[in-house]
Amino acid sequence: MKILLLGKNGQVGWELQRALAPLGEVIALDRHGASGLCGDLSNLDGLAATVRHIKPNVIVNAAAYTAVDKAESDQISAALVNAEAPSLLAQEAKAIGAWLIHYSTDYVFDGSGEHRWQEAAPTGPLSVYGRTKLEGEQGILSSGAMAIVLRTSWVYAARGHNFAKTMLRLAAERNTLSVVADQFGAPTGAELIADVTALIMRRIAAERDDSQLQGIYHLAASGETSWYGFARFVLAHAQRSGITLKVTADQIAPISTEAYPVPAPRPRNSRLAVDKLENTFNLKMPLWEQGVQRMLDEIQQ
Repeated sequence: MKILLLGKNGQVGWELQRALAPLGEVIALDRHGASGLCGDLSNLDGLAATVRHIKPNVIVNAAAYTAVDKAESDQISAALVNAEAPSLLAQEAKAIGAWLIHYSTDYVFDGSGEHRWQEAAPTGPLSVYGRTKLEGEQGILSSGAMAIVLRTSWVYAARGHNFAKTMLRLAAERNTLSVVADQFGAPTGAELIADVTALIMRRIAAERDDSQLQGIYHLAASGETSWYGFARFVLAHAQRSGITLKVTADQIAPISTEAYPVPAPRPRNSRLAVDKLENTFNLKMPLWEQGVQRMLDEIQQ
């Protein structure tokens, strides 16, 4: 199997390099490309030429415009990377008979209610980021390509910046700490996303009638918490590990979404139902606490 991986240095892309390596030849690119190959999603012509040159069996697109707040004032770039490029990749995948695996987000929903969002639920993005990611999904699905779209939420990794690391830093620097307590979801590790992707690809490779596998799936850890609950979990773990903090888990102040204004509205309900993924691929999503604890153990060594 020949795999073209885009976004190799992002949180998910970095883990994908590890998870996909046993499946075949992985050509991994970041936006700077390599040896005449283009991995820049803002360069549509270069991207198309790269797919045609490599002729992969599977394209895995882990690249995206993820600066959620910046997207509000940079709509053209966000649309190019999140909507136009994935649509192009789908068209090119169809032309060569390749699969496309693409990652999307809980931001395609309006965040209303307290239910878990099913894949077929009505969408209603609140932000430019969410809207452009939804347009990317729609472009892929309307292309006729063999494609799987994996919506995920609250992604973190030991590598790079993430919420947990930010909380640890702020709790060590500040005397007070306030965290939003009315937005709910499941922190989902990049490692888990990459491993599930690899399992899906093994199924694709083994399945004779793979048309039933195409479509949208929700990929998130099980359970739920708020950002406030997430922060408390992180600081409690740090305290047990002997890390000195100015703010302890019990001293974090819960605040409302309105008390922390940002340019791009966040969905309050990011709970994703994962039944379809689990049933189709015979998987069981682990509790979010397991992955976060493992990540914290790794970064605190």
